[in-house]
Amino acid sequence: MTQRYLIAAIVFAGIALGATLFLWQPQQHTSLPPADVPKGGDFTLNSIDGPVSLSDYEGKIVALNFGYTLCPDICPTSLALFSNALHQLTAEQQQKIQPIFISVDPERDTLEHLRDYSRYFHDRFIGLTGSPEAIQRVANLYGASYRRVESDSAAGYLVDHSSYLYLTDQHGKLTNSIAYGTSPQQIRTVLLKLINSSPVKE
Repeated sequence: MTQRYLIAAIVFAGIALGATLFLWQPQQHTSLPPADVPKGGDFTLNSIDGPVSLSDYEGKIVALNFGYTLCPDICPTSLALFSNALHQLTAEQQQKIQPIFISVDPERDTLEHLRDYSRYFHDRFIGLTGSPEAIQRVANLYGASYRRVESDSAAGYLVDHSSYLYLTDQHGKLTNSIAYGTSPQQIRTVLLKLINSSPVKE
């Protein structure tokens, strides 16, 4: 099962990497607008290595993506664009950033699937999930929206979801919501600004 998800990630990532210079127009499901104005805040969800909280990364910039591993278009594109931006940074700069992929499909996304899927795009990614209630709480904090949509596809159903990238500064404060399709060069500019604007605590 894990191998199937990894193969799917590779296929979708290949498509996504070819679309990094322009906005991908999803054909199979819809990107929802963000919910209420996001305020951000601390949270705790589960990773393959145990519970993870935003506050665990005090001193780092955290990048949050909401999605799911069977997403046919938006997620692989978004993660590939962000990975491309990371690769434009130095190794030292990359160490100051923690990317997190939060699944909005806990019914199908196991911790193993999330680990394999997210780390394919970049080895710094951490995949998180939790109970439906816990995921909804985090989504509400960051203004993310999603809904299950029944489908005749082999996947059984799709999950329409908003596609913003949320960035918090080194002290856990939500500072940026980056729109879907933003180029790696633009993402890199925002990341560098955050790295240089708030000194990392010792």
